[in-house]
Amino acid sequence: MSIISIIQQSIDTKAKMLQSEALVNSIQQCADAWVKCLNNKGKVLFCGNGGSAADAQHIAAELSGRFYFDRPALFAEALHVNTSYLTAVANDYSYDVVYSRMIESKGAEGDVLVGISTSGNSKNVVLAMQEAQKRGMITIGFTGEAGGELRNCSDILINIPSTDTPRIQECHILVGHIICELTEAALFERKN
Repeated sequence: MSIISIIQQSIDTKAKMLQSEALVNSIQQCADAWVKCLNNKGKVLFCGNGGSAADAQHIAAELSGRFYFDRPALFAEALHVNTSYLTAVANDYSYDVVYSRMIESKGAEGDVLVGISTSGNSKNVVLAMQEAQKRGMITIGFTGEAGGELRNCSDILINIPSTDTPRIQECHILVGHIICELTEAALFERKN
């Protein structure tokens, strides 16, 4: 495998995204959902495992801190950042419920949960999305091409047209950045 071919694979995946009207529409729906939630003083929550947890934390930081310009903070949080909670619940109950129990305590009707899983089958993410739906939250799945189990519990599905985990993760960050930019522009007037 050459560096050039790896870069080309990434470009090819993004080209497929550009050609998918359904995917572009889903990205816009996500931005609209985030804007509505945040306009109503709601929360945008994220969950994932491994690289997807890192992506969750990255995108949450863009919303809660800033993206392109200085503006008021927004409520966005990656659910795995409290390691004492995470390890206690995993130890006392099961790793499968670490996110769903957090949704029980933090999730409210009108909030948004973004579940990130390249396969779409991460049990703890699926259970969190199901709990979020019970609570009247908007559920958004970031997955690979097939969508996995998240396909069935996502109000909006962002299924990247690839089965290659690194390419999917690269595109999840691209989509996250797009939605952050659209959200920030919709909520605030840029002054600088």
